[in-house]
Amino acid sequence: MVIVGKFVDVAQFIDTDVVVPKVARALGETLFMVTVSFFFAAIIGLVLAIFLFATRPGQLLHSRIAHTVLNIIVNTLRPIPFIILLIALTPLTRQLIGTSIGPSAAILPLTIAASVGIARVAESNLVAVDPGVVEAAKAVGAKPLHILFGFVVREAFGPLLLSLTFIFVALIDATAVAGAVGGGGLGNLALTYGYQRFDYGVMILIILVLIGLVQLVQLLGNRIARRFIDG
Repeated sequence: MVIVGKFVDVAQFIDTDVVVPKVARALGETLFMVTVSFFFAAIIGLVLAIFLFATRPGQLLHSRIAHTVLNIIVNTLRPIPFIILLIALTPLTRQLIGTSIGPSAAILPLTIAASVGIARVAESNLVAVDPGVVEAAKAVGAKPLHILFGFVVREAFGPLLLSLTFIFVALIDATAVAGAVGGGGLGNLALTYGYQRFDYGVMILIILVLIGLVQLVQLLGNRIARRFIDG
């Protein structure tokens, strides 16, 4: 009750006519960055995951060279902190988009960071599929690509959705980091309008919006995944 009371006290000092439109616009920028980067990252990451799985020793398209190269790519990019990746890609972002600030400029580093994250967690989901599924598919004469997409991916679809939900939530966190260096969105608003102006009411409002957004995404992801896992 004390915490709730403090939130109410803080809310009294928020100029809703000014702050709410700013938060709504920043939320729109955050959703734009997350959805666009997630769309491209899901395609790239899932393709990487499938080939990482398929080229493993003893798997359908086993190739030591291909598997090693893919592993090196993922393992090189994955440990780089997002803010360093964001800064390192600034020249490339400026050449491709024409600017290094704003929501559009954050999409490239967000996509790359999410792609390797999806690749690794999705590979783990595919590896966890019962080998008997592959053997049964081979027994009925299915071709490698049909086995991969028609059997392995289908069997792992529920866990894959949970992994994608996790990455989507992580992207929301990453947009806050991008906002701290001019990427726009809720992170940028929290820094420039909340922190630098010592407007902690705005800061708390943005935190509540982020919490609500993450809860909603996680709830939807869990419900959709459960249908495939239980079904």
